[in-house]
Amino acid sequence: MYKPKPKAVLLLGPTGVGKTALSLKLAEAVNGEIVSADSRLFYRGMDIGTAKPTLHERKRVPHHLVDVADPDEHWSLSRFLEAADAAIVDIARRGKVPIIVGGTGQFVRALLEGWEIPEIDEKPRLRQALLALAETQGSARLHAWLEGVDPEAAQKIDGRNVRRTVRAIEVILSTGRKFSAQRMATGARYEFIVLGLTLPRPMLYQRIDERVDAMFAAGLLDEVRGLLKKYPPDSRCFSAIGYPQAIRVLKGEMTEGEAKIEIKRRTRVFVRGQAAWFRHDAPGITWIEQDETADVRAVNAVREFIGIR
Repeated sequence: MYKPKPKAVLLLGPTGVGKTALSLKLAEAVNGEIVSADSRLFYRGMDIGTAKPTLHERKRVPHHLVDVADPDEHWSLSRFLEAADAAIVDIARRGKVPIIVGGTGQFVRALLEGWEIPEIDEKPRLRQALLALAETQGSARLHAWLEGVDPEAAQKIDGRNVRRTVRAIEVILSTGRKFSAQRMATGARYEFIVLGLTLPRPMLYQRIDERVDAMFAAGLLDEVRGLLKKYPPDSRCFSAIGYPQAIRVLKGEMTEGEAKIEIKRRTRVFVRGQAAWFRHDAPGITWIEQDETADVRAVNAVREFIGIR
């Protein structure tokens, strides 16, 4: 007997475009709950630098996969998919609408396409050896090694992205199989409506600049100072944009003004990378420009999708 797939909303868009505010309004309009697909929001204590939804916002609407790990834990793509699937099924089972909100392109794409990713045991010594190799011989050398053993994986991973390159090699050495062969797309487990929130690039950059200034005003340096009492500065958690720069300010290696400029620049680069995951001509995405009517248009689209007036 045919069993229809649960219906779910997927809201995507670049950093700073306003996904959090729109997701809250969507959830309140259609009796929904929010599932985060932003890898930066998993970690407790990393609030200001990640622009995490506030406690008040999380009281307005239940959130899933926010504050689910300590900063020294590793949440792999496989672990995310398992947790996200469990949350979506539970939300739908209770008669509510799952609203997945994403800024991490790989996580969103994996959920949308139903990737099957095997969980690989962590091998810290191997990872540290590969990172050391990248440090001494350059990331290009490491990426060239990946290209030699798995050209398909190398083609999809930016050679400047040391962590993803290292992860691919780590998986290959741990399993004896190509990294590209271990990602199978079986098709989405849910019936999605995909909404993309967009904004002209100059306006988006202005919002990013204002958000960076607001983060420092809200106490980003104090947040990082507290984290450094628990975790060393080379911890994985400090790789997110904003945290390395804040650490340098606390060490006296950079002024606060220089840090703001660097964070704004890096965030703009990151936004351009996000756009590569979901292009505006990609099929199946309803793009909504962020303006005074965006909320109404998004709510109407979701209501029509789930069949309510």
